[in-house]
Amino acid sequence: MATVDKSGNRVREMFGEIAARYDFLNHLLSLNIDKYWRWRTVRAVPPHPEARILDLCTGTGDLAFAYNKAAKGKAQIIGADFCLPMLAIGREKGMKSNASAVNFIEADAQQIPLDDDQFDIVSVAFGLRNVADTDQGLAEMVRVCAPGGKVAVLEFSTPSWQPFGAFYNWYFRHVLPRIGQLIARNSHAAYDYLPTSVGQFLQGEELAERMRDAGLVDVGFRGLTLGVATLYVGTKP
Repeated sequence: MATVDKSGNRVREMFGEIAARYDFLNHLLSLNIDKYWRWRTVRAVPPHPEARILDLCTGTGDLAFAYNKAAKGKAQIIGADFCLPMLAIGREKGMKSNASAVNFIEADAQQIPLDDDQFDIVSVAFGLRNVADTDQGLAEMVRVCAPGGKVAVLEFSTPSWQPFGAFYNWYFRHVLPRIGQLIARNSHAAYDYLPTSVGQFLQGEELAERMRDAGLVDVGFRGLTLGVATLYVGTKP
């Protein structure tokens, strides 16, 4: 299997092309379970009143908005992404929902333009695998996290329980890409990229160990929905 192309320009252009249909397809293809995964993330790493939160690779801001709702609008939340069409949709969603506590900035996860030790929570949902250099992305997340703060990574994973795993892998590799490409036509085969990037990305203990190498402690992970997604959480000493 060829190594997936995660170069910055390719990933930025790919997500820019599908931005208009991104939310619709996320909810459709996951049967709305993606909302539950974000809810579980917020429950596992809850914001305290007036928390400072950075959501990297925020896309259209769904996890940032979930944190805003949990904090009742009192947290200071930044959603960062390097894809401007995604950020434009996120800002529009924020205005419609009066989520003024969520601010969006253009930023590469490998070079976050923010100071050290700022945030109580640094999160990324379904975006770390798209960062060209995983270790650099994790290092930046740890750098901007405040001592005692939490780093949360929500990412797709490969279910191992059978026969569900076999059925899911068939759907993920053969059905999902066709539906995605049909609805969100794009020149980068974005919905072929999705299962390929998941299959080649670190999972379970491998990713947890990379988080420890980046300087986090008490790193743990839990599978969600029979292992379709996994939530990883670590603490900055």
